[in-house]
Amino acid sequence: MSAKKPNLLFFGIDSLRRDHMSGYGYSKLTTPYLDKLASQGVLFEQHFSPSIPTTPAYASMLTGMDVFGTDVVALRHEGPLGGHVQTLAEVLEANGYNTTCIGFTGNPSARGFQTYLNYESWLPDQESGRAPKAENLNVVAIPELERLAAEDKPFFLFMRHMDPHSPYLPPQPFERMFYGKDETDPDNASMEPVYNFKPFGDYLKSWIGEDVTDHEYVTAQYDGSIAYMDICIQTLFTKLADMGLEEETLIVITSDHGETLYEHDCYFDHHGLYDATLVVPLILKFPGRLPEGKRISSVSVISDIMPTVLDLLQVETETQYDGRNLNAFIDGTAAPSEEKTELYITECTWMRKHGWRTPEWKLICALEPDFHFKPEIELYNLIRDPEENVNVADQEPEVVALLTKRMNDYIAKREEQVNRVNPILTNTNWNGNHKFFESSQEAYDSLYIGSINNARKLQQKAQEKEEAKEPVESND
Repeated sequence: MSAKKPNLLFFGIDSLRRDHMSGYGYSKLTTPYLDKLASQGVLFEQHFSPSIPTTPAYASMLTGMDVFGTDVVALRHEGPLGGHVQTLAEVLEANGYNTTCIGFTGNPSARGFQTYLNYESWLPDQESGRAPKAENLNVVAIPELERLAAEDKPFFLFMRHMDPHSPYLPPQPFERMFYGKDETDPDNASMEPVYNFKPFGDYLKSWIGEDVTDHEYVTAQYDGSIAYMDICIQTLFTKLADMGLEEETLIVITSDHGETLYEHDCYFDHHGLYDATLVVPLILKFPGRLPEGKRISSVSVISDIMPTVLDLLQVETETQYDGRNLNAFIDGTAAPSEEKTELYITECTWMRKHGWRTPEWKLICALEPDFHFKPEIELYNLIRDPEENVNVADQEPEVVALLTKRMNDYIAKREEQVNRVNPILTNTNWNGNHKFFESSQEAYDSLYIGSINNARKLQQKAQEKEEAKEPVESND
């Protein structure tokens, strides 16, 4: 009789950009516990989510396929996840695992779990006005961890933490942990453009508060939410250790996408193909099977996670994944040809764009006019301008032409391989309002989130559709 397979504890942390984690070099101590976990395992320094936001990113994470492989590119993906792919939950169930998903019911990318559990991950509690999201998750996750551990099967427990996702409302003392000034200073006008941006202004006011004038306060709430979540995650690991499961459990810590804070006019959300939304963490810990304290500098992407996890769990499939098995990079046996330096990037959330990223350049091409009135073509030199503030498309037409050709050649190759058209071109009803925006003004006037409650209703609507077995209009 073969030994019981290892367990899998998977943290899919929504909207966590790696450059706001202290273990990735951030100046503020936001993630002391996750940093400690990384010191006991492997940290990938250049991990990217090339296709944002939530729905396509989790589809890649949980299938090992890119957007051509999943055929999922839009936040509001129409219909279920295609039957041509198998999810990680489906593969592991077929290999004798019990599978549970917490906090991700109703999204097509979450297909295949045996058990779905939910928690309050949006609204603040009435007494404090703050949102203890990670503690709410723990209340659900710890009893489920106990139930799974009591079974005579290995388990896969997937948890979608929502603390870095707006609204950023960490409980005390985390809301002041990284901010010591007066957030209502009347001489500070930095929140005026945020609140004057009609599509998001009312939503942001509904949880930030109209009296807040300093954008740094809101970023401090994001950082405080990460620090609060970091502490709460420790509770889960204490439980794992007390149950004696640490040695037989693979830990995965990652995110679906990053977050724009006060950058690029994409205030406190995750749209825009700038690196703020593409940079995410990946930390793996597996005592006795993975080295401790190793940092991998090679570029990795979100579709690499599933083939890597299956290899570590010693689960074999016949699937040819788009992602790579990163264990070859961990043990140093990866061939130079396996290095990934250029990325095809897509977004289909509040804007529909795609582009091409190299170590030196970022090309962004709009497929429809966007509600920020940005130019159709953007080009950034990532060496000279890592924050992507200076669009040099007009000054560098040869670079634009070169990167456009590389992108189009790659698209043509992938379309031929999957025998389908690029989903960024076929998902024409991506915004749920119009088939195509004719102008930026039309987009600006059409796209609107009014409040936390409205944002949450989008999520509930999708959940109800999934429970009714109808096609899912996905949400974030």
